[in-house]
Amino acid sequence: MDITWYGLSCFRIREGGVTVVCDPYDKSVGIQMPKIRADIVTVSHDRPGHNGVDRITGEPKILRGPGEYEIKNVFITGATTYHRARSNGDRERNVIYFFEFDNFIVGHLGDLGEVPAQSEIEELNLGEVDVLMVPVGGGTTLDAARAVEVVGMFEPKLVIPMHYAHPQLQVEWLSKLDPVEKFLKELGISAPEPQETLKLTKSSLPDETQVALLVPAV
Repeated sequence: MDITWYGLSCFRIREGGVTVVCDPYDKSVGIQMPKIRADIVTVSHDRPGHNGVDRITGEPKILRGPGEYEIKNVFITGATTYHRARSNGDRERNVIYFFEFDNFIVGHLGDLGEVPAQSEIEELNLGEVDVLMVPVGGGTTLDAARAVEVVGMFEPKLVIPMHYAHPQLQVEWLSKLDPVEKFLKELGISAPEPQETLKLTKSSLPDETQVALLVPAV
């Protein structure tokens, strides 16, 4: 399996001849996302930073809501969660997705902002999660403390932080998001060496939860 990060919450996952893209964005975030060919695209919520499906080529199946799907021998579970409530009490829906490949279970939490109940996680009926992509930058998504709590609930082998402040984002986004270092400090670890692409085999996964940092491929 190889995983590439394009900034914010957008990832490309390639495994077994299948390509999945999660949360593609448009240029409003300050980054020109390259055109990417994919078989499956997931959209956590209908906002410009997450729904830029026009950047995807090929004839992908686009998933925008909760449910159970099977596409090209990949089993996908989408579940309803929520952003953090705004000051006026509004709660915006967010969909988290879990992909079951032959050898891996990978989760993408989109713009998750509220820590789910343990019973909600159990209802997903997942096996052992190998890789979990977690928003850590705060705002309407998980802040560092909540992100650490969610990691503890899922107990993945590998955590990839996302949706945090990084230099490629425009000022409006940077002003709303914390840097990844805040999450790493809360987790109690030093920053690992960033990688351009994460290449994994089942045997290369750690026994206990570790963090991988990726460099945006833009």
